[in-house]
Amino acid sequence: MAEGNPIFRIGTGAGFAADRLDAAVDLVQRGKLDVMVLECLGERTVAFAHRDRLANPRRGYNHLLDRRMRALLPVCRAAGTTIITNMGAANPRAAAARTHEIARDLGISGLRIACIQGDDVSGRLSTDHPFMDEPGTIAAIKHQIVGMNAYLGADAIIPALDAGADVVIGGRLADPSMYLAPLMRHFGWKNSEVAALAAGTLVGHLMECGMQITGGYFADPGIKDVPDLARCGYPIAEVSADGSAVITKLRETGGFVTEATVKEQLLYEVHDPTKYLTPDITADFSQVVIKDHGNDRVQVSNATGRARPEHLKVTVGFDAGVLAEAGVSYAGPSAAARGRLAADIIEARLKNTHGIKSDIRIDLIGASSLFATAGKVNTDSEDVRLHVATRTANREEAELLLWEVEALLCCGPAGGGGYRGVITPAIMTKSALIDRTLVHPTFEIFAT
Repeated sequence: MAEGNPIFRIGTGAGFAADRLDAAVDLVQRGKLDVMVLECLGERTVAFAHRDRLANPRRGYNHLLDRRMRALLPVCRAAGTTIITNMGAANPRAAAARTHEIARDLGISGLRIACIQGDDVSGRLSTDHPFMDEPGTIAAIKHQIVGMNAYLGADAIIPALDAGADVVIGGRLADPSMYLAPLMRHFGWKNSEVAALAAGTLVGHLMECGMQITGGYFADPGIKDVPDLARCGYPIAEVSADGSAVITKLRETGGFVTEATVKEQLLYEVHDPTKYLTPDITADFSQVVIKDHGNDRVQVSNATGRARPEHLKVTVGFDAGVLAEAGVSYAGPSAAARGRLAADIIEARLKNTHGIKSDIRIDLIGASSLFATAGKVNTDSEDVRLHVATRTANREEAELLLWEVEALLCCGPAGGGGYRGVITPAIMTKSALIDRTLVHPTFEIFAT
């Protein structure tokens, strides 16, 4: 890290588990970054990772870790860019060990890889523990718990950076904390400096979703047109010592950074702008100032906040059995009517003939699916697909669903085709709170 540089440059190289890689490599090669953050963990992602780890103790981390590290380690090493990521998911030590193997395979020496643990708090919440944002307790969910993960803050990351880590890999590292931690270390911000921590949290929140702020998820043809979206670039934050920052991107990449893209991302998943809870601070974004300087450069400042919460959020993952999905397409005149008839047949067969008690969802994609519950139906569609799904702990029910949908091909109505069916593992997540004194992060260094 460039300790004496008045501007600290952080880039985002992933905004979710399956984000693009080529744009991340380009960002490191041309972006002159101090740090690249790979934010790859959602609540369902970590729950699925626990299932993977239970099946194989050497797994449980992001499935793209190998490809990302093989592409990014050499260029980050050449550029002097530190990687911070939560790709460790449910098994950060295995992820760090695998990264260590990859670095040695690539002939990279002198690399220090830090593994942060302590977010797994399985067993520390009782079955009568209440949920965070809904009624009920853990005991009310009649599924096996696969894991519990507390959101770790900047204080879990900074010690690894102080130890000279070139790569920091954790599990449930809170999204904005991965940006705040290197800023705190670089600028010497203390936990008592609420305004600085709020500013760094704002940067992290704006950057955490990758291309959402450079026009990717912003795009809506004819309403919000975005240029060259196939080559959209990842964002860069140029952060000053006072916490103000300029959000930008590389030249000669697609997308754009504007006041509108920044405002959309500012409000993303923020239910109360005056009380945005993180492990590090209770941030207040209600007075944030946004200034568009043109040429994909937007300045943000004036975040405020209060002391950090006394509790940490915990994601509780449950094994919810399997998800069965099957579909058949209908086309041409009366396609929607034939699709509705097929839906009626399937519902009667599954519930009346087979006595399935699990909830069954039946949609006509192209006529009524995403807006079916709003009563919005396109009866004139000549291209619909019947989609039937259930989540169940009973494997036989799942197989019966696939069987009955495929049987429509001969049992009618007419014109069905293109059957596909699949059974996949299912999980369920709930949120709870834990006293932060019960969470004890640690780190370990793997050196090449």
